Amino acid sequence: MPALNVYSGVYQYDAIYISKVFDFTRIDRRLLNFSNVYFGGTGFFFDHAPKLPDYIEHHMPDYSVYDSYIKNDTRHKNKEKYFNDYLNFSIGFATRGCFRQCDFCVNHACKSINHHSHISEWLDPSRKYIYLWDDNILGYPGWRNVFEELMATGKRFQFRQGMDMRLMTEEKAKVLSQCKYYGDYIFAFDHPEDAPVIEKKLTLWRTYCDKATKLYVLTGFDGIDENEVVSVFERIRILLKYGCYPYIMRHENIQNSPYKGLFTQIARWCNQPQFIKKVSFREYCHQCQTYHKGKGYGAPMRALTDFESRFPEIAEKYFDMKYLEQPYVIELKKKLAEKARKRKETA
Repeated sequence: MPALNVYSGVYQYDAIYISKVFDFTRIDRRLLNFSNVYFGGTGFFFDHAPKLPDYIEHHMPDYSVYDSYIKNDTRHKNKEKYFNDYLNFSIGFATRGCFRQCDFCVNHACKSINHHSHISEWLDPSRKYIYLWDDNILGYPGWRNVFEELMATGKRFQFRQGMDMRLMTEEKAKVLSQCKYYGDYIFAFDHPEDAPVIEKKLTLWRTYCDKATKLYVLTGFDGIDENEVVSVFERIRILLKYGCYPYIMRHENIQNSPYKGLFTQIARWCNQPQFIKKVSFREYCHQCQTYHKGKGYGAPMRALTDFESRFPEIAEKYFDMKYLEQPYVIELKKKLAEKARKRKETA
């Protein structure tokens, strides 16, 4: 069917703009053939996306554009929770860019971190919270000025991209731990070779902050074999040691891995704190089997038993690790219990 017939209403508008962040976001590409349709963003062009004019880049966002979409949504019963980001947050960048030049990143050709905007440019005072998409805020020389701007708003805020734990200093740990932060502190642990510095910085971080901390764990970019399985579990081991939650970020290359099913189950175990906080990977797979109604093993147990049969030494080292058995976590629970006891006594 010709595109003109399917989208007969397109020419009722002077211009239609389409943007997307990720290349896997699906759109009907026939739309792009209309003369009054303009499209852009990293989802179309990756690191070659044309830059927006300053008057658009620094325009106050129209947060009301989400309203009709949310109102017409029929898939989610608890809309307030599901669409929390779009209902309650001001969203923007204080800085742009990163000097790390990681090959997997859209900023891989970038060499510096620059100030992008003041928080006031995109702050909606009626919204309770703030979140930021900065690429590497802790690498920006003026990071403290950004935090002072954020704290001056009186609103809780969060950096979503995964801050650079390798750049943690005592000063940064103090400021971060004392600010009005929203939800988990989010960092990244993309490269297994960074393990020594990550451990050193986590030790520093935990000196100042015992709040929930999550680190993104990239997998599948550098490898998809059993060595990558070891790399992921070793990073998980380190994070559990410091009472942190790993969040598995699977690169699309995982689709070609002989252990695709195992990586899927590792992600499901890690990315839901109610699982990784309570059970080991082996226990998670066994619990999933309890709910499997078909004959034979379900997907989690198939993935576990298949890998363990091939690499029993890897399974023995990692499959039974438990968050609750880490010395840091045990000590933290004691401290929190003592604090609760003292509050109760003084109440």
